[in-house]
Parts: sequence; C-alpha cells; structure tokens
Amino acid sequence: MKRIYELHKTDGHARAGILKLRNLEIQTPVFMPVGTYGSVKALSPDDIQQAGAHLILGNTFHLSQRPGYELVEQFGGLHDFMNWPGAILTDSGGFQVFSLAQLRKITDEGVRFRAPIDGSWIQYTPHYAMEVQRALGSDIAMVLDQCPPGTASRTEVEKAMRRTTLWAKICRDFEMKPHQNVFGIVQGGIYTDLRLRHIEEICAMDFEGCALGGLSVGEPIPEMYRILEEVTGSLPADRPRYLMGVGTPLDIVTGILHGIDMFDCVMPTRNARNGQLFTWDGVVRISNAVHRDSKAPIMEGCDCYTCRSGYSRGYLRHLYKAKELLYYRLATIHNVHFYMTLVRKARAAIMEGRYSAFYRDFVDRYTRRGN
Repeated sequence: MKRIYELHKTDGHARAGILKLRNLEIQTPVFMPVGTYGSVKALSPDDIQQAGAHLILGNTFHLSQRPGYELVEQFGGLHDFMNWPGAILTDSGGFQVFSLAQLRKITDEGVRFRAPIDGSWIQYTPHYAMEVQRALGSDIAMVLDQCPPGTASRTEVEKAMRRTTLWAKICRDFEMKPHQNVFGIVQGGIYTDLRLRHIEEICAMDFEGCALGGLSVGEPIPEMYRILEEVTGSLPADRPRYLMGVGTPLDIVTGILHGIDMFDCVMPTRNARNGQLFTWDGVVRISNAVHRDSKAPIMEGCDCYTCRSGYSRGYLRHLYKAKELLYYRLATIHNVHFYMTLVRKARAAIMEGRYSAFYRDFVDRYTRRGN
C-alpha cells in the first residue's frame, strides 16, 4: 500500500492534511467538483483552477458509455483528453448502475443491465470497472460497490455489504498503473454496528484510502450525521477519508467536524444551473423578483470572477430568465468558488485550533435567513 496522505493537524475530530497524487500536493479537507463526462459543466479547466480546485471527479460508468474508455485511452488518458493538469478521482459507477432499477439484474459476478444509450446488454463487473479506470488513468480509482437505498432493510444492507466485500477483493487484486491509487468503499446503511463491521473488512485490504458510501441516498439527514459521528473515527487515521456524493454546505462542515477529508457533489454546478447561488447567508434564488433591480453582487466580499468583475444580481437574473448561456458559466464559477473557499476556511480554522467555533458560526449564519 502506498502512503498518499499526510496528517498535519487535528482539532477535535476535524483533520487538516495533504493528499499526494503524482507530483501534486492537495490540501485537505478538499471538495471535488464533479465532471461526470470529463467536463465540469459550463467551466473550462482554467475556470476550475481559478476557483481553487485541483482535484475533480469523473464517472467510470458514463465515460465507458460515452465516448468509450478505449477512445479516451487513445488520447493518453482522461487528463490529456480533457486538457486537465490537476488530479482526477473516478467513481466506479456503482451508484449509477444500481439506480437503473428497472433495467438490471445483480449477481455476485456483477450487474447485467441495458445501456441507457442504445439498449444493449452490458455485464458490469468489478474487473470491468477497474479495466475502465485503468484505461482512463485517473489518480484515484474506486472499487465497485453495491449501494443500497436509504430505505433498505437491515437484511438488504447486509447482502450489499457482503457483495461489496467480495467485489473489493477482486478490485484490489487488479493491476493498475503505477501512479494510480485504489480506494475501498464502506457500506452498512444507517446501522452503526454494520458500518463498524464493514470498516474492518474493507480497511483490512490496505487500500490507499477509505470511503463511506451509501449515505445521502434517501435516509433522513440527522441519521446521516449520526452515522458520521459514530463511525468516522474508526476509519484508519493514516489514510484519506472520503464521504461520497455529499453534499450541501452544511453537510460538508458537519462531515469535517467528524473527521472527513474528501467530498464530492453535483450540488454547486447543478444548483447554479437551477438558479440557486450559495453565500455565507444561505442560498440566493436568483429568479426571485427582489433581485430584479439589485446592483449588488451575488455575495459581498467574494473574490470569484463573477463577483469581482461586477456582475450584478439584476443582470444575472436577466440572463437566467432569458436562458442565456453566459448565466450558466458565471453562476457555476461562483458556486464552485464558494465551495472551495468553504473548505479552505475550514482548513485554516483547523490549523488554528478553532474549528468548533468556525462550525457554529457558519451554521448559525448560513441558516439564519433565506435570500
């Protein structure tokens, strides 16, 4: 097992460290913008870096379908294909495959399902998921896991755990490229004892990092927070801890409070396109009539390109109502920048031993009022 994480400081359970990938050193806690098809929607690689992101996420399943992993490999891998100088984590695609509830059949060998693009039958196995990720050349590859819904029974969750462990062993034995690292995924639903048991099973395989999967999939938010509080500390302290697919700004600061290092979510990009812009005082809903005559920026004091260049709420509302493409770029720049600023400020608070106060102040201000 390669050591890719260096812990610099703890403050309570919150952690600040460095993630070492190829020739890059990425500060944690870190948020990864989602580039499902090899593109963070509406942004160029320069936009992403200017927002402060140096690690993004791509999706194995979607890239295997379009444009096809063989084509990406012909271009030298996903980094060269999308002209991205930073690091890339690829999800195994398990969540997307299991969301095709009407189109799939699960066995211990993998998942057989109809491709959403052309209807052809695909056998999606742990071996195939790793084969695709090897060809993509991502810096971090995730094992294939079975992700049960948040409403799953204990029996269903245990079946998913057993299968995830079986698949994790296959993924761990797959030979990847020298620069690639493999992360295991812990399931267990909202059952603390199952989560702790699965942590032991997965982390015994000495993956380079460990992820908590199967959260934010329909369970009540307080239940997710309870699980984070009760199990995160049992993950290996010398490896990065990744909370998959989460989430809101409140989710992120709460995850950090309990010791999570890595996050990803489509929320900053998707919500931007849907007219929701993040600020320290909550979400600005740019379509609201109150913004029609506003000359104010999205957020006072924000140094993202959109805010510092003088784009007003009134103008952004006009672009949004007119469905102008410029809106999507300006709004997404701001939201991604906000998320990156949030984790950067969280790290500074940890390094200075004041994360609990930072957490309380952020939650109080963010939830005080809507916009």
